[in-house]
Amino acid sequence: MKIKMAIPKGKLQVEILRLLSDIGINIMGDERNYRPSCSDPRFEIKLLKGQNIPSLVELGQHDIGFAGMDWIAEQGAHVEIIKPLGFNPVEIVACIPEDWDYAELKQRRIIVATEYMNLAEQFLEDQGFDAQLIRSYGATEVFPPEDADMVIDNTSTGSTIKANRLKICDVVYTSATQFFANKDALQDPEKKAVIDDMLLLINGVMNARQRVLLEMNCQDVDIEKIVTLLPAMRAPTVSKLFNSDAYSVRAAIPKGAAKDLIPKLKQAGATDILELPIRKVV
Repeated sequence: MKIKMAIPKGKLQVEILRLLSDIGINIMGDERNYRPSCSDPRFEIKLLKGQNIPSLVELGQHDIGFAGMDWIAEQGAHVEIIKPLGFNPVEIVACIPEDWDYAELKQRRIIVATEYMNLAEQFLEDQGFDAQLIRSYGATEVFPPEDADMVIDNTSTGSTIKANRLKICDVVYTSATQFFANKDALQDPEKKAVIDDMLLLINGVMNARQRVLLEMNCQDVDIEKIVTLLPAMRAPTVSKLFNSDAYSVRAAIPKGAAKDLIPKLKQAGATDILELPIRKVV
C-alpha cells in the first residue's frame, strides 16, 4: 500500500518539508527532482505547482496534498480538509491604480486581470461590476493601467502592489495552507490509519512550536511562589532534588511568555533556569 502525497513546489515547499521532517518523514532529492524519495516507504511523493494539487487530489491522482485554501476554493475542489496549517497566510485583493476612484469603475465596463478566474467572477458579480476577465499567468500587478483597470491577486505584505503604484480597494478572499485528502482515500481503512497517525504527529509538532520547556531549581520556601507563576499545560511537575530540601520544577509554557516570565521566576527564587525546545506535544 502506497499513499501518494502531493507537495507544492516553490515558496511553500520549505515549510512543508520542514514539517514532514519534524514528524519523521524525510524527503530526499535535489531541487530539480519532481519525484523525490521518501524515508518512509509507505509514501510516494510528487512535487507539483500548488495550483494543480487540489483538483488532482479530488480526482484521486494523489491521496493527500498541501495547498492554499485559495486554490481549493478557486477550483471548487471537493477534498477533505484534514488540518489548516496556517503557513503562507495571504489575502486575495482587488487593486487599482493608486490615483483612480474605485466607485467610478462601477459606472463603466472594466477589464480585470487575475489568476483567480472563479473567485474574481463571483466577487465582481457580488459587487455589481460590469467586467471582462482576462487570465494572467504571474506578474498580474503589471497589467494596469494600460492593459487592465483592476487586478485581483494574492498578497502577504502588499509591498509588490505598492511598488507598482496600485492600491488595495477590497479583500476578495483570505487564505493559508491546508493539509487535505481525497475523500475516497479516507474510506480506505489502511490509508486512513496512516493519515490519522500523520495528523496526530502534525498536531504534536504544531503544538510544540507554540511552547518551550522551562526547568529550574528552587528552595522549599520559594516553591509556592514559583508554581503560582507558571502557566503550565496542566500543572508544573515538581520533584525533590536528591539528598536536598530543594525542588526541581518543570513546565511547558507558551513560547511568547518566556521572556517576561524568566525574570519573574528569578526574582521569586528560581535558580539554574533552563529554556528548552519541545519537539512534539501529543
